[in-house]
Parts: sequence; C-alpha cells; structure tokens
Amino acid sequence: MSYSRINIGRPVAASYNADPHGFSNSTTPSTGYRAANPDDPLEKLRVFGKQVEDAIEVYSQPFRPHLPAIGRFLIVVTFFEDALRIVTQWGDQLWYLQTHRHFYWGLSHLFLFLNVIVMLVASSAVISKRFTEFAVLGLFLVVISQGFGYGLIFDLNFFLRNLSVIGGLVMVFSETLISKRKNFAGLPTISETDRKKYFLLAGRVLLIFLFLGFILQGKWSIGRVFVSLFGLAACTMVAIGFKAKWTATFLVIVLSIFNVFANNWWSVHSKHPQRDFLKYDFFQTLSIVGGLILLVNIGPGGLSVDEKKKTY
Repeated sequence: MSYSRINIGRPVAASYNADPHGFSNSTTPSTGYRAANPDDPLEKLRVFGKQVEDAIEVYSQPFRPHLPAIGRFLIVVTFFEDALRIVTQWGDQLWYLQTHRHFYWGLSHLFLFLNVIVMLVASSAVISKRFTEFAVLGLFLVVISQGFGYGLIFDLNFFLRNLSVIGGLVMVFSETLISKRKNFAGLPTISETDRKKYFLLAGRVLLIFLFLGFILQGKWSIGRVFVSLFGLAACTMVAIGFKAKWTATFLVIVLSIFNVFANNWWSVHSKHPQRDFLKYDFFQTLSIVGGLILLVNIGPGGLSVDEKKKTY
C-alpha cells in the first residue's frame, strides 16, 4: 500500500471533501476513487473467487499442518508400488528386458536391482525430509532410465504422465528450498528467491501434462469435450498461477474421484493383463495429486498472476 494515499494529520477545512467517493446526490464532481460496481460480472466473479479462497483457508486449517507430509507421501507412493511390483514379478521383468529389450544377462539384473534400491531409499528420504535434493535427483533418474529401459520414452501417454510425476518431484524440491533456505553448490548463481520462483513455475507447468494425456487418448463424446474444456481451463489457471490454490484444490478433488472410478484396479481379476496397467495409472495419478497438494500448501510462487496482483 502506498503511504502517499494516507493522510495521518487532520485535514484542513479548505481541502476537506465530505464525499470523496461520489456517493452523495450532489452534482459536484468527485476527486476521489469510486467503488467497484457490484453489478459488474467481473466484479461478481472476483468476489466469488475471494469467497472460495476464504472458505478454503477456513476449512483447510485443521489439515494444513499435515499437507506437506500428505503431499510428499502421495508423490512417492508410485515409486514404492513400482519397487514392490518389480520384486514380486522379478522373473517376468527379467524375461521382458532380456527378450524384448535385448538386455544382456546380468545387466538386466543390475538394472532392476538398482531401480528397486534407489526407489525405496529415495522415496523414504523424501518422506523423512532427509537429503531431499539427492532423493529427488535419484527418483528423476529412475523415471528417465525406466523410460529408455522399457522402451516407453516415445509413448505419448507414458511421456506426458511422467512429465507430471517429474512436476511433483519439482514441487518437493521447491518446498525444500522454501523450508530449509539453503544454498546449493553447482546451481546457477541467481538469488535464492529467484531460484524458488523458477522451480515453482516449472512444477506448476509440468503438473498439468497428465490432463493433456487424458485429452489426447480415448474416444470423444459430448461429456468428454465438456470435461476436457473445463479441465483445460483449470490447468491453464494452475500453469499461469491465477487463483492457483483453489484451482489446485478443485483439481485434487476431481482427480481423486476420477482415479477411484477410472483406475479401479482392485475390481479386476488378478490374472487379467489390464490390472497392472490400471494399478500403474492409479498410483501415478496419486503422485500428481500429491504435487497439487504441495502447490495448495506453498502457493504458486513469485512468477504467477496471484503474486503479481499483490504487487500492484
């Protein structure tokens, strides 16, 4: 707020205006600021958005202390599930890598072993907030190595989903920068505040790629078009940081409901080949929900419309 607009002293009679905002019936022109028109559609939308934000702030207070832990756990839960799946399907995994990906005997064992160890150790480190920077880097390398190892790096759905998972990892890294306020060697020599802004921007943009994958796959219908347009608008608001907290809250609710009904792997027979795919999609969606929860907790960062509005 500019202090030039605040007159602390008592105004003199000559310059005093009894109706600075022009609310009276007087024809004398006003020199002050007029209130916003309550009938303006944009003003109604602004008021509604403010009411939603206030409601989120009030009802989320009991959960707010636990949001970082919940978000971190959901982000890494897909890596725990993946490690468990590799261990329980060890023979099938080796057969696939050696037969279809032409891994040498021994190299396939090492590939799977390193993936399992890194996923378990790094995921535990993220939850316990210990060596988070190295844990995020390890999980990022797991995502990349599995994309090339299993030959899925050029599969569009896999690529977009994993971009969203990487977005969740970037949110974990951003939350670590905010909470620890450390300087990390080897990063570009920019200020810590700028570093956080750029990581939060990258995390927001990457998180929305899951929804782009949803738009590009499947058959089209009137309902699908409606959901796609509505969801695309919400994702755009998250990406640019406009009403980011309540939009992310909306996406958390929508994705959670969608995940339960669309990826219900527990209702598929254990021998059905579709079960593993549904389980994989289910836990990956949980990871993206975790990234959105962290966004709700820490905010969109400096490079966002919400923050710019506070400046002006």
